[in-house]
Amino acid sequence: MTPYFAHASAYIDQPCTIGEGTKIWHFCHIMPHASIGAHCTLGQNVMVASHVQIGNNVKIQNNVSVYTGIELEDDVFCGPSCVFTNVINPRSQINRQSEYQQTLVRRGATIGANATIVCGATIGRYAFIGAGAVIRGNVPDYALIVGVPGKQRGWMSRHGQRLPPPDENGIMMCEISGWRYREAQPGLVRCLDWPEEQTLDI
Repeated sequence: MTPYFAHASAYIDQPCTIGEGTKIWHFCHIMPHASIGAHCTLGQNVMVASHVQIGNNVKIQNNVSVYTGIELEDDVFCGPSCVFTNVINPRSQINRQSEYQQTLVRRGATIGANATIVCGATIGRYAFIGAGAVIRGNVPDYALIVGVPGKQRGWMSRHGQRLPPPDENGIMMCEISGWRYREAQPGLVRCLDWPEEQTLDI
């Protein structure tokens, strides 16, 4: 008996690795040599290509394709129909499989519905990509990115709350959790009340 759940309509190609408690729903396709962690959820019509690395507790909503070259760390959320690419200049007549670029989505990041992540980017920890945004470069930790092309419009807390402007001490407080955030240096936000690598205790 497998330690994960896969709907009868899903295709699971072997060999691959799927962690305990993961749920794979209708019409998904997991290709050989993919690695999916524990307690993940893959919604309807998700494709995970060969050699993709997906961490633990990742939520991938309906109609998302995770192509070779993409890595999703723990606790990443991918909204419905968000798009990843792995080639900058595709042509039908030219085979560019040797030119796949790497995209890394770091721990806790959120990618909104219908957002597009152009390959070669690193999405920082707990960054928040708004619905429909187009990302063409690296995104800082905790950054809120919206629009086409995507531009930073502020900072987001680990609880998904937009942070207010800093007070006189440079502190930005999350209204949901009461946790404090501050720019450790320009463009580098850190939480003062919870370790960056520790799972939320909720």
